Amino acid sequence: MDKLRLPEPAPVLVPFWLNAAAQGAGVDMPEPGEGGISPGLRQAQVLLVEDNHINQVVALEFLALMGVQARLARNGIEALAACAAAAPDLVLMDIQMPGMDGLECARRIRALQREGRLPAFPILALTAHALDADVAASLEAGMDEHLTKPLDFVALRTRLQRWLKLPEQN
Repeated sequence: MDKLRLPEPAPVLVPFWLNAAAQGAGVDMPEPGEGGISPGLRQAQVLLVEDNHINQVVALEFLALMGVQARLARNGIEALAACAAAAPDLVLMDIQMPGMDGLECARRIRALQREGRLPAFPILALTAHALDADVAASLEAGMDEHLTKPLDFVALRTRLQRWLKLPEQN
């Protein structure tokens, strides 16, 4: 007897940032020359270290809109592995995460940089804690700046422009 063949289901198109946040995978942006990015401009590589799904989605979308290539790590342990695999141009680091928090991760990254095992790159704290003591703790751990949540697109872009060459806005 012949087997009944069903048609293949149509693929479901999911925005790349939502798919990456849901799966915890790296986010791949278009290559230079695609998607409105000039061929001479290398995309900035940002590692987002964030355990909260909603914050991941928002931050990854903001970074994509800025023309930044982003990878995602969900805690400090994943962040250390991601930095060792391919050093980013900048790290956006949540402070409170399970496993290894952002302060300890920043300390370990800075130690690896002092040992020459990682190149220098800025680390920006990303947290809801905005007290002077929180800012001081971030800076003491080796962070270069302290951003507060919820993220604001303009504020994030302004801060990133201090450290990275971002594509011109359309």
